[in-house]
Amino acid sequence: MLEFDYPWIFFLVLAPLLMRWVLPTHRETRQAVFVPYFDQLVKLSGQEPGTGAVVPKQPLIQQVVLILAWCLIVIALARPQWIQDPIEKTIPTRDLLLAVDLSGSMDTEDFTDPQGNQTDRLTAVKQVLDDFLTRRRGDRVGLIFFGSAAFVQVPFTEDLDTCRTLLEEAQVRMAGPRTMLGDAIGLAISVFKRSPQKEQVLIALTDGSDTGSKVPPEKAADIARDNEITIHTIAVGDPQATGEEKIDEETLKSIAAKTGGGFFRAQDREALEDIYRRLDQLDTREIQTISHRPKRGLFHWPLGASILLTLLFHLFMALKTWGRRIQSQNE
Repeated sequence: MLEFDYPWIFFLVLAPLLMRWVLPTHRETRQAVFVPYFDQLVKLSGQEPGTGAVVPKQPLIQQVVLILAWCLIVIALARPQWIQDPIEKTIPTRDLLLAVDLSGSMDTEDFTDPQGNQTDRLTAVKQVLDDFLTRRRGDRVGLIFFGSAAFVQVPFTEDLDTCRTLLEEAQVRMAGPRTMLGDAIGLAISVFKRSPQKEQVLIALTDGSDTGSKVPPEKAADIARDNEITIHTIAVGDPQATGEEKIDEETLKSIAAKTGGGFFRAQDREALEDIYRRLDQLDTREIQTISHRPKRGLFHWPLGASILLTLLFHLFMALKTWGRRIQSQNE
């Protein structure tokens, strides 16, 4: 779509005509003929000398060229621009942080893959989380891994492909064999403090109970609640397990309840997929977008056309004059 930045400049098209009407005609007083025997010529010709102005008439082609060149200059001054198709960009409205347990028990093979083969818990989690991340349009996503320690694997980003790649590269015990859920929540709180987004959600996924965090999980949940962070907790694996592999469901339920989140239990792949579908429904929000329509300046085209037209006219007049000279010489 064509648009002009300064459309009011088109009034200048009439400027030469107004100047011709308003301003006085240029006059220069001088003798038309100066010869020592001027009086004798007057007597012999029988004419009387007089005063007046001689205005040579411009050729029609010159008038047309001047009008067209001026119109093209005015068009260039109006700054024509071509408005291109809009480019839309999604504005993140929420920060979503995933905390994934990489403790030793995550290699327990009690899940099945889409082909029905037995697989370990972490592999099943990766597969389902990968699908979950593909639907995070409008979110900034971060990734925390925790075991004996917690660390940020991916800071908040809109590059979900990178997030999915780094999730796929995660290995059991790469953060140690134990489960420090409280420290993972504490780390998430510090990450959220650097976030400008008002809506902040943490999804904590674990298959065991906390084994000695510096900050107890429930205390960390209290701090998260004070910072308006919502925590959803997901218990993965067999609830009948014993020892360190036993899932502390009461603590996970308490964490979720304190922060306004939900507690979910995933005993198999289907249950895990259902959890993320339910999270999609729980965390619905408006997606904000900004639209930008690039502008491409076109002023150089009429300006160049004006210059080219003027040059062609002078070239034509020069060739015409040169042709007359050649013709007069031949005569």
